[in-house]
Amino acid sequence: MYLKRAGSQPSQQGPAGYFTGIVRIDPLDALPAPARVSCAAVTFEPGARSAWHTHPLGQTLIVTAGCGWTQCEGGPIVEIRPGDVISCAPGHKHWHGATPTTAMTHIAVQEALDGVAVNWLEQVTDEEYLVGPTAD
Repeated sequence: MYLKRAGSQPSQQGPAGYFTGIVRIDPLDALPAPARVSCAAVTFEPGARSAWHTHPLGQTLIVTAGCGWTQCEGGPIVEIRPGDVISCAPGHKHWHGATPTTAMTHIAVQEALDGVAVNWLEQVTDEEYLVGPTAD
């Protein structure tokens, strides 16, 4: 068994090249090879969001607090809330983050393929982001 204590790893600021706004990344776990799964709690302050990106082996998001938005390329922006689980297929272009007025935290779980867990793309523009979700 391997136990990693809460708070044993420092929080990191989300890099400006991959995020818009204030984002805090709290690493949870990343075991050495041959394991290839890593996970982190990611907190987006109001208005913060990821850039468009893909994952070679997909990603699972588990919303734990707040209210956020996510969008897959070509689809509508969707509101996400605590308890929601979002599965992103391998190679599927998407983004996720907070709403303009509410912070959001999710746990992100992804696998690396040949050491790569994410492929970062262009930033989500304000025009794309401020469209907001459609009613569901």
